[in-house]
Amino acid sequence: MEAILADIAVSMSEFKKNPAAVLREAKSRPVAVLNHNRAAFYMVEPRVFEAMMEELADQDLYRKAVSRLANKAKAVEVDLDEL
Repeated sequence: MEAILADIAVSMSEFKKNPAAVLREAKSRPVAVLNHNRAAFYMVEPRVFEAMMEELADQDLYRKAVSRLANKAKAVEVDLDEL
């Protein structure tokens, strides 16, 4: 059984009837929309989605930095005053 990663869940039928009402009743919280009792998708406000995308980008950048730090043989020395 897969986890539902939201405190609020509605059926697909309920969502189709009135998506605006579901959004309003959620009061800025994520909503899991279920199809046959499984999460079909999650509805989140734009600011939450933007924060999630920023976090993923930060994690990707962190992984790249760690990877590059581990490979010091390819390091290039620079003088900050020359930049």
